Amino acid sequence: MQFHQLHYFVAVAETRHFTRAAERVHVSQPSLSQQIRALENELGAELFSRARGNVALTEAGESLLPLARRILADAETARHEVQELAQLRRGRVRLGATPSVCTGLLPDVLRAFHDLHPGIELRIEESGSRDLVRELARGAVDLALVVLPLPTPSPALTTVELLQEDLVVVSSAAGPAPRRPVRVADLQGEPLVMFRHGYDLRELTVAACHAEGFEPSFTVEGGEMDAVLGFVRAGLGVAVVPSMVAQRAGRDLRVTELAPPGLRRTIALAHRSDVAPPRAARELMRLLLETRIPPGTAP
Repeated sequence: MQFHQLHYFVAVAETRHFTRAAERVHVSQPSLSQQIRALENELGAELFSRARGNVALTEAGESLLPLARRILADAETARHEVQELAQLRRGRVRLGATPSVCTGLLPDVLRAFHDLHPGIELRIEESGSRDLVRELARGAVDLALVVLPLPTPSPALTTVELLQEDLVVVSSAAGPAPRRPVRVADLQGEPLVMFRHGYDLRELTVAACHAEGFEPSFTVEGGEMDAVLGFVRAGLGVAVVPSMVAQRAGRDLRVTELAPPGLRRTIALAHRSDVAPPRAARELMRLLLETRIPPGTAP
């Protein structure tokens, strides 16, 4: 008894027609009939009655059908399990993330993932949440770490909140110390080093300034996270950055909290709802979800 014979048998049992069954399994009708006959000969019983052109299961066929389905399902499960194990040995994960998340959250998580699965290739795509949503939609990345709320909500995406993070003000340690804590209103007239357009932190900071009734003034704008921190170190102005980034920024930057209610952002893990992520990506999801921090407890 061979797997392809059971596959052909199930196809005939479900279609009640040899020609249609042959089309389903992509073989010729004579080849399919020959294999069914071989299976019947091996079992010593007819599986189908073919009276007057009608195909029906015999008693033996009725007994075999659930067993054949179970055998084929178990074989498919075994194939799937082996493939998934192979994916964890030599697979690939394409992860999208905002640049500040790459700087703050990801290094420790990716290190832990690499230690567990050294054969997995990690590809990181840095971009803003708006661009990352588009990358997910077209299948260019498997997972993405985005800032909520999304610029354009998408029902095709599943998002899981990972953490809520405070934003802080960073300034050059060589310059004068700002008042502690800093209010958003205190940033009026303060020279700001600002991120490029499309950067989530830029939109959040500018919106907070507008809510306080003023237009922020920029000394330098258009940089990514590393560039912005470098400009602040050089004394070109202050910047509003995530607290996890500030913790890694070094002693040459002064970190000042924002006065209540302050500014916070929500980081979420996103993936497509209609396509299951690959096995290696699901393993990275597990590690990321283990880093989830309850609201109000992020640094």
